[in-house]
Amino acid sequence: MSIRCVIPPQLQPRRAEPTMGYAAAISRTTGNHLARRSIRRGVPRSAYRTYHSSQKSSGSILEPRLEDHGRVIHDQYSVVRDSYAAPKHPVVLAHGLLGFDELRLAGRYFPGVQYWRGIKEALTAQGVEVITATVPPSASIEERAEELARNIEIGARGKDVNIIAHSMGKSQRGLDSRYMISRLQPQKFKVLSLTTIATPHRGSAVADFCFDQIGAELLPQIYYTLNKLNIETGAFAQLTRKYMSETFNPNTPDIDSVRYFSYGACDQPSLWSVFRLSHRILAEAEGPNDGLVSVASSLWGGEAGYKGTLVGVSHLDLINWTNRLKWLAAEVTGKPRKFNAIAFYLDIADMLANEGL
Repeated sequence: MSIRCVIPPQLQPRRAEPTMGYAAAISRTTGNHLARRSIRRGVPRSAYRTYHSSQKSSGSILEPRLEDHGRVIHDQYSVVRDSYAAPKHPVVLAHGLLGFDELRLAGRYFPGVQYWRGIKEALTAQGVEVITATVPPSASIEERAEELARNIEIGARGKDVNIIAHSMGKSQRGLDSRYMISRLQPQKFKVLSLTTIATPHRGSAVADFCFDQIGAELLPQIYYTLNKLNIETGAFAQLTRKYMSETFNPNTPDIDSVRYFSYGACDQPSLWSVFRLSHRILAEAEGPNDGLVSVASSLWGGEAGYKGTLVGVSHLDLINWTNRLKWLAAEVTGKPRKFNAIAFYLDIADMLANEGL
């Protein structure tokens, strides 16, 4: 007598799937997870196509799009030159969302962490008068602009100023400056120029994504919790592309007497980069980006005002937060670094001086 063993379908072994690379597996898993959440919210799966980055695709896809925006900067700021000109008027360094002038985690017993790491000192050493401004980290553009004006008024003491604004963490300090110049029009000092660096002038797809994932039902609870922790929330909704295109930009025109300059940046994040997901979201929706702000959104000041796109530079590289580790890695591997934040800001000061500012 023979015995036939029937294995239920749920216990039968599955056919092996082709092996994929680790990065691809992570990317596919993340994409599927986002798609499942989006389907529950009524967003089609096709809206979250998996984005794969590689050196090959960077050269064949991203470069032509970068050139469409203007000058592409590869290694112009890799070393510090022997001399730079200093502008005639003070330079205001304006930090971004969640930013600070100096953060002391252990009171006065240990050195503080500076937002503009080494940049203020380098500018001062070249004879540039530097003013740093501190505003509420996550307040609304209107509130931050008012505090920015008060900071500059105290520091400038009636002098004309040039503002250099960086955008950190989906920041809007460049937007604060634009609002202050256009809407507040301070009378006790004059802004001669505004240079924005990786500032989301047209909003951010990352902000759109976050609000979509949170959902309208959960958002009030999150705002309530943040307010209980004394964290202001006015800035976050103002970073969406809809708000920027339909509300902020139409109501915040440039002022003819002010010179507007801007820079963008793009990078390919490593597998372990904190910007990997945000970079993928931006790449799908807006194109080349530095992990938090796209090149397309960074453009401001017209063709003459846009000074170029920094290639291979992340959002944190722009304020010298990652340079030490990257320079050390470059020395160990023998791969030369192509960006030095100190050289970049000294060159901006030199540019302002050559413009007679």
